[in-house]
Amino acid sequence: MTGQPSDAVGARPTTYEAAGVSIDAGDKAVELMKVWVEKARRPEMLGGIGGFAGLFDASALKAFDTPLLATSADGVGTKVAIAQAMDVHDTIGFDLVGMLVDDLVVCGAEPLFLTDYIAAGRVVPERVAAIVAGIAEACVQAGCALIGGETAEHPGLLGPEEYDLAGSTTGVVEAADLLGPGRVVAGDVLVAMGSSGLHANGYSLVRHVLLGPPSDGGAGWSLDRDVEELGRSLGEELLIPTTIYAKACLDLARTLGTAGIHAMSHVTGGGLAANLERVLPDGVAGVVDRGTWVPQPVFDLVRRVGSVARPDLERTLNCGIGMVAVVAGSQADRAVTLLRGHGLEAWICGEVRPAGGSPDAAPGRVTLTGQHRGWS
Repeated sequence: MTGQPSDAVGARPTTYEAAGVSIDAGDKAVELMKVWVEKARRPEMLGGIGGFAGLFDASALKAFDTPLLATSADGVGTKVAIAQAMDVHDTIGFDLVGMLVDDLVVCGAEPLFLTDYIAAGRVVPERVAAIVAGIAEACVQAGCALIGGETAEHPGLLGPEEYDLAGSTTGVVEAADLLGPGRVVAGDVLVAMGSSGLHANGYSLVRHVLLGPPSDGGAGWSLDRDVEELGRSLGEELLIPTTIYAKACLDLARTLGTAGIHAMSHVTGGGLAANLERVLPDGVAGVVDRGTWVPQPVFDLVRRVGSVARPDLERTLNCGIGMVAVVAGSQADRAVTLLRGHGLEAWICGEVRPAGGSPDAAPGRVTLTGQHRGWS
């Protein structure tokens, strides 16, 4: 008789930790993040982290005549690869929160609460706590509660130093105050809000162009490379956190009312034109003048180093504008002043025209005209 008996297979004791999952590390991560989660509370939030579900007192909605709940889910894409390579983890949370809450505010909704999901190849408590610290600080800026989340360990699917980050958020808007395409009319003005840089979109292109090996068409640069036109290292530039527009946009909506502000567009994947088109009704067209702003140097850097055609660049990156408000013409200057009071760079970048009659006024489309100063 040959071979081992079946009961000898797996005779060496096996534990969950031996399989790559540490319950103790997860528990320590929860303890470390508690102080940060406490900072991101709202009065309606009940209890703390550690329960099976986050609780939010919905009786606050009684103040609304017709409350509409808004929800959004998103992640930060391949920007996490930069955070991992730089070993800097306390800013990536701003990118997550920005992607989530600013998708809500475009319809006039106030973000109420947010949950996060962190999947890691190996849970390093201090690293997870740093990620959550950034999420919590960003929630404070957005005025929403960090009500709960999940940290999962996925050995074998992710490398020991790898993680991914996603989340969801819920907000509320009075039905009568809902913003969107139905309010937009010809004669409205487009008010731009400057981005802090790349935000969290287009990193696959950026990484390919700047970090990819020359054999694959990349520049082969390192993240610690000092880039003169950026005024910092490449890694520092690529990790600049996403601007969070929520409080400024909500103030704008409440101050101008629906007679003064008609829609907003969060400029994320797809670029400026495609995202603006999402808030234009049939019968009108948007026209944006590139000559009204100069994008940050990183955008021209990607364009030049990668020989990226302008249409591809503008379909992929925000090119310096992170949010656009569509306002009544009589309220444009007031909107710019209010947004600047919140510390945002804001300016009039274009207008809404009747559709047809010129190549710049294709129905339901946004056309970018002119040239950025300094770009060839």
